[in-house]
Amino acid sequence: MAEPLLRTEGLCRNFGAVSACRDLSLEVRSGEIHALIGPNGAGKTTLLNLLAGDLAPDSGRIFLSGREITHLPLHRRAHLGLARSYQITSVFPNLSVEENLLLAIQAHHGHSFRFWQQSRNDQQLRAELGPALERVGLSERTAILAGNLSHGEKKQLEVGMALACKPQLLMLDEPMAGMGPGGTVELSRLIRQLKNQMTILLVEHDMKAIFSLADRITVLVYGEVVAAGSVEEIRSHPAVRQAYLGEEAE
Repeated sequence: MAEPLLRTEGLCRNFGAVSACRDLSLEVRSGEIHALIGPNGAGKTTLLNLLAGDLAPDSGRIFLSGREITHLPLHRRAHLGLARSYQITSVFPNLSVEENLLLAIQAHHGHSFRFWQQSRNDQQLRAELGPALERVGLSERTAILAGNLSHGEKKQLEVGMALACKPQLLMLDEPMAGMGPGGTVELSRLIRQLKNQMTILLVEHDMKAIFSLADRITVLVYGEVVAAGSVEEIRSHPAVRQAYLGEEAE
């Protein structure tokens, strides 16, 4: 079997007496949508923080494309093709939609933010702007300040900024949280479109979306993996039904 795109070995991270990740081993295959589920406090966001470089593990190892990245800083991991969105949107509220995306495109090209005024008119950067806006459904919102967007639109913009980095692995942390039905459908459509272009690690509580999007699922409870497998395997797993899915498993 081919080397997984992302692999962890025995990751541990404690916060005082609380074990947020406990001997956690995970494999994410290239090209799949891999969902990470579990009840609140299961350690899902902590795991994403460890993978992205926002947190350092107490022990264990992380590999991306066979290369160990356990101790690499966040920006080095980004250059290797790892990008993420957050539970709380991290767009620049006082900049327009267009300016937010241009900043992300500029960062991917390695341009200095000190030359932002010149970069705003850089034709190479602007050539990527139109497709980036269209991809996330914001072509009609370019001049709107990000702070004035709806919650769903902010999520779309944040995903667009992550995509501007042209990642190998895109990690999405509860992208549908707080969205209405229309926003959920739109974001599900976008994630499905991205499936053949990159690998996605998806943390989400919307089980309908998880079951319709995921190729494989890993379940965390109290920082430990209690199950991993296909959608049907997870649907029928007794420990998963008891710990997390409940009536959703029917």
